[in-house]
Amino acid sequence: MSAPRLLCVLLNWRTPGMTLRAAAAALRDMAGIAGELVIVDNDSDDGSFERLTAEVASRNWPVRVLQSGRNGGFGAGNNFGIRAGMSDGLAPDYIYVLNSDAFPDPGCIPALLGFLENHPKAGFAGSHVRGEDGVDHCTCFRFPSVTGEFEGAVRTGIVSRLLKNSIVPLALPTRATRVDWVAGASLMMRRAALDDIGLFDETFFLYFEETDLALRAARAGWQTWYVPESRIVHVGSVSTGMKTWERMPQYWFDSRRRYFTKNHGRAYAGAATLSLIAGSALWRLRCALSRRDVRDPKAFLRDLIAFSLRRDTSPKPTALPTERRLTEDPK
Repeated sequence: MSAPRLLCVLLNWRTPGMTLRAAAAALRDMAGIAGELVIVDNDSDDGSFERLTAEVASRNWPVRVLQSGRNGGFGAGNNFGIRAGMSDGLAPDYIYVLNSDAFPDPGCIPALLGFLENHPKAGFAGSHVRGEDGVDHCTCFRFPSVTGEFEGAVRTGIVSRLLKNSIVPLALPTRATRVDWVAGASLMMRRAALDDIGLFDETFFLYFEETDLALRAARAGWQTWYVPESRIVHVGSVSTGMKTWERMPQYWFDSRRRYFTKNHGRAYAGAATLSLIAGSALWRLRCALSRRDVRDPKAFLRDLIAFSLRRDTSPKPTALPTERRLTEDPK
């Protein structure tokens, strides 16, 4: 049996120095794997593409640097790299997407590859993630729901106990565990699963795209697993600037509504938003009475209400066309 073929896609947007650091870590960890790495610049328009191209050439790396031509977001950029495929035109067996601010530990990529090889029903596998300070990041989750939106917003112990089976962030397992979805910072995907369900939905600019992909996979019978033996360091939010947001951006509200509407219908999406509003309002009341800090982005509740009152002009959700072949099969 031939060795499994792996395509690693590394998406850059205005972080060329960090992207090169991530690429170096990935290349080291891919030693001995029948794989290739492709860097996609997501139309940074800041000299990133030119710098990445020059640095890759000067280091004599076996890496392709591609220009997507537009900043269509996380899903669109990764799709561009996935569709580029292997340099010989043959199909990879697995695709590994790695954030530009994520750095695999030794053995990270082989652990995901080995897990998927040994679990044929697993379509996706994600890594344990920690910050540069060594603090664990929550990267495995349940699918969002009406009750999960309320629990996450109200932040009250008795509610969390009553709705424990709806809490979206999961306690980090100590062994490989099947979950609903995992974060896309370090995510390996079986090509057969993508052939079955299609790639990332590019109507999501940022956020909820990997949640949507995992839900589509689950509905098609593919499993998602969290694999703690695979470990990365993740700086987090370098390209998006999330850590320095004063207010939630429009695209977060757009992606959230798109996720619920597409996958559960407009009535359910409306109920999920009302649940989030109610939970957020109760939390603010508790904070006012106890004189504690709300700890939410500026004007979050007001922006959420304003956005919910806007007419949803997105097209009626339909099934995405299935991409039966990413590239030509080697057969």
